[in-house]
Amino acid sequence: MLHLRLIVPPDLRDAVLGCLDEVVGVTHVVLIPDAAVRPAGDVVLCDVAREAADEVLAALRGTGLPERGAIDVSSIDLTLSAAAEEAERLAPGEGADALVWESVSEITHEESTLTWVFLAFLTVATMLAACGAVLDSAILVVGAMAVGPEFGPLAGLCVAVVQRRLRPALRSLNALVTGFVVAMALTVCFGLLMEGLGLFSQEKFDAARPNTSFIWQPDATSFVVAFLAGIAGLLSLTSAKAGTLVGVAISVTTVPAAANAAVALGYGDVRQFWGSSVQLLLNLLGIVLAGVLTLLVQQRAWALIRRRRAGSEAANR
Repeated sequence: MLHLRLIVPPDLRDAVLGCLDEVVGVTHVVLIPDAAVRPAGDVVLCDVAREAADEVLAALRGTGLPERGAIDVSSIDLTLSAAAEEAERLAPGEGADALVWESVSEITHEESTLTWVFLAFLTVATMLAACGAVLDSAILVVGAMAVGPEFGPLAGLCVAVVQRRLRPALRSLNALVTGFVVAMALTVCFGLLMEGLGLFSQEKFDAARPNTSFIWQPDATSFVVAFLAGIAGLLSLTSAKAGTLVGVAISVTTVPAAANAAVALGYGDVRQFWGSSVQLLLNLLGIVLAGVLTLLVQQRAWALIRRRRAGSEAANR
């Protein structure tokens, strides 16, 4: 379940309490009059079944509460309450399958903003992947995959497309494009430095490299892997049972390709540069397509569950 703490101006009290009464899945409602100081108002506490959270939050937003008060949402790990069990039973669907748009939008907003930390992580990941590519080391490539933060903007772009919101989409695109351009440019310099130190060599880069040659040789399998990774990533974002982003699954087809393209650019290897670039673009498109379709399927499925529940309640009346 989710716990809601609301700061409610006095003139919105009836409207807010009415929203909580109308939506099934709400329980443990507590009203503390005049407890809030800044902003001034009442404090309302309640618990909501996760499968009803999106409906409750939409209704509260419709009252204008976010603009004049506050809505805080937190997860509850354990609740021992017959009332809570009844609320979860009455709410449509399963909590693990529920799509809470407010939560998804907030997570992707934080993860898809271009920051110095994002640039630093992406640059370090690309440099690690460059080491793995030149040395043909799967361990280093996996290390780079664990560091790469690029799934945040990818997920943000998917959410923005489904919600048809231009500004978040542009913010995510800016983080992706700027992030990869900066990371690849610095990795070109890094590769030349390693060459000067005798740690990299074009002979190693041009060798067979059986463990990492897939990075610059895209094929149909590359798109399939990206598509599956996109599904896994968005499910991890929306599901209550997977609280962390599946960054490793995503980075396997993005950061290594960007790193190999950067090293190839430094050596003037046009064949590997274009192959890696195509691999990068192909997989970015595959991930975004899979993410958008996953969100659309979840959205439609959840809407169908709600309609069936509403129809059943109308028939019982």
